[in-house]
Amino acid sequence: MFIVTNKIKTKPGFAEKMAPNFTKPGALQQMEGFVKVEVTITQNLTEYDELNVNMYWENLENFEAWKNSDAFKESHKRPNSESKVAPQESPLLGSELVITKVASTIEAIPAK
Repeated sequence: MFIVTNKIKTKPGFAEKMAPNFTKPGALQQMEGFVKVEVTITQNLTEYDELNVNMYWENLENFEAWKNSDAFKESHKRPNSESKVAPQESPLLGSELVITKVASTIEAIPAK
């Protein structure tokens, strides 16, 4: 299994607001090899907020298929520039994609 983590830096105060956007039901859930998404927020930062969007995949080929899919493009498109809604300044300060392979795990023993 692989974990693809998008480490996203935002202006302070935005992580909690943005986190639910990454776990909305949608096409991702139907992608072959997709396991789950977890969103975590790094604690004890003062200069910026940091979201970690952890996507679990059975293999990297399935992740690449998602990344190249029309559903991915649709879910990541920006608002239409012809929209009548006034554009807002983005709270995003940057992001980094980190891919890791699960090498070992242990689970809790159920209480008797």
